Amino acid sequence: MAEVSNQHLMGIGPLLDENGQLSEPGYAFSLVKRYDRNKIKAKKSRIKEWDYYYVSNEDYGVAVTVADNGYMSLVSATVLEFGEKPFDITKSVMGFFPLGKLHLPSDSRMGDIDYQGKDGLEMRFFHDGKRRHLICAMPDFGQKGQWFHCDITLEETNGKSMVIATPFTKKHHFYYNQKINNQLASGYAKVGEKMYDFNKNSYGVLDWGRGVWTYRNTWYWCSVNAQLKDGTPIGWNLGYGFGDTKAASENMLFVGKNAYKLDDVRMDIPLGPHSKDDFMKPWKFRSSTGDIAMTFTPKYDRHYDGNYLVLRSNQNQVFGTFSGYFLIEGKQIAFEDLPGFAEKVFNKW
Repeated sequence: MAEVSNQHLMGIGPLLDENGQLSEPGYAFSLVKRYDRNKIKAKKSRIKEWDYYYVSNEDYGVAVTVADNGYMSLVSATVLEFGEKPFDITKSVMGFFPLGKLHLPSDSRMGDIDYQGKDGLEMRFFHDGKRRHLICAMPDFGQKGQWFHCDITLEETNGKSMVIATPFTKKHHFYYNQKINNQLASGYAKVGEKMYDFNKNSYGVLDWGRGVWTYRNTWYWCSVNAQLKDGTPIGWNLGYGFGDTKAASENMLFVGKNAYKLDDVRMDIPLGPHSKDDFMKPWKFRSSTGDIAMTFTPKYDRHYDGNYLVLRSNQNQVFGTFSGYFLIEGKQIAFEDLPGFAEKVFNKW
């Protein structure tokens, strides 16, 4: 891969300086910067913190989230099936003005989330230093009286992750993000009496986010966690669309025990009638350096548009398969029909 001039590798230290600004924008392969909520100078209602897990294989997937977005909390679960007639079941429970009361950990390597809600709702994310353990229960999931349960364990296979500290042009606004790809999954999820087994060829990703966001923004995100034909784990994190990315992109590839920093990526979503995005036609992924060349074939668009005048979240999280290659250090890493997702999200929040 060609040397990239604008990629700054961060060092160890505090995330924010005494003025509440990012001390060092850039990227890393681990959580080198210390996040301290008390150092933030913006209003508490603007702070956004979340832990999002997505666990999947070729046939189905489960996503669970606990988020403290300042003025609102969100606890959510989704089950997806990718068969002949793909579908999802999603339930989200919102609260108002948690303002840090969920006590989400300041470090992804330690600390637990133990959310207990009404009617038996629970989202419990534990980390013993080696493995992550997700234990969840949600009543009235999809229909009254039907429960969602999951008991899933995740173990890292690579040892490196995508970490980025991104400033916004607005003072005291920033995003500190870690994506831990290719975590080997074991366990199950259950909807009513239907079981979803994650003990074979199943992987998970953690999206760990902390920061202060601007009110209006759009992001593009692509995540794959799978394995090559020879059984080697392969995954990647690709994304862009928000903040000042002069110091670094958030693009990384993970193969086996190796991690590779990538520069730019472009997701070309086909246009349909009236020049609107046609999310269900094949997307093209490319880079200016030629390191990335692949096609994404959609199977299912999990679309949600919550429009509350002042607040809005218009999401197209599209699931499908990826075929193509990455060019790394002169070597082509090719693949076919790897399951994953790509999304475009517009927020006013």
